[in-house]
Amino acid sequence: MDNLFEKIAEARAAVAGRLVAQPRVALVLGSGLGGLADELADAVVMPYADIPHFPTATVHGHRGELAAGTLAGQAVAVMRGRFHFYEGYSMQQVTFPVRVLQALGCETLVLTNAAGGLHADWQVGDLMLVRDLIFVPGMAGHHPLRGPNDERLGPRFPAVVGAMDTRLCEIARQVAASQQTTLREGVYVMLAGPSFESAAELRMLRIWGGDAVGMSTAPETIVARHGGMRVLAISLITNLALPDGPPANHAEVIEAGEAAKPRFSTLLKGILAALG
Repeated sequence: MDNLFEKIAEARAAVAGRLVAQPRVALVLGSGLGGLADELADAVVMPYADIPHFPTATVHGHRGELAAGTLAGQAVAVMRGRFHFYEGYSMQQVTFPVRVLQALGCETLVLTNAAGGLHADWQVGDLMLVRDLIFVPGMAGHHPLRGPNDERLGPRFPAVVGAMDTRLCEIARQVAASQQTTLREGVYVMLAGPSFESAAELRMLRIWGGDAVGMSTAPETIVARHGGMRVLAISLITNLALPDGPPANHAEVIEAGEAAKPRFSTLLKGILAALG
């Protein structure tokens, strides 16, 4: 993306001029999960179309708004919907909002997503703490840091081992336990999509060590770490992605998100409150 630093600055200025308070935590809400932003106090809502250089969210279940306000005692910025590589955007476009959120002062990024569970004994509606990632498109060359590196944004070769912040993961575990919410843990595999996986691909992902599969989260994590943000990611298991199981469909994803919304929202608010 040409003049990336300048584009980030332009988008930041457009958003910052409307904020009441500077956000410290950014949340990205995946398919069916955008309703949490309705609970913000003193909310300022900006359609993505009003923010310079933001793409347009095209997926059903993604509202396409940036909301800022207070939630569980934290000044937050909330993305109601994200952008995906399968929509035709480049990885740089997909991750541009993360750059803007960091420029706004967000030090912590909380990512949520809808994912297919790769274990037969898991249930639709389970929550999974993402311990690690397998970024398949990135391994194939579709990487958000490909091209010239601007040292003002981060180092040329950022480390990704330990990308999920240890302290944030422990907070998530403690909050889930206090709420008596089962929080599974595992490896999230990102594929490009938009087709769901074949039976052979699902068997391969299990051999690789994957526990859940989806079409987001990994590039956002990479860019957040490139810029020095702390990252926490939680997946909502919206379907069981099993070689011998029924095929997945997007309506099922949205339905599972609606059913799990109260429990997932309570967990996220508990985590925010525990950040202090």
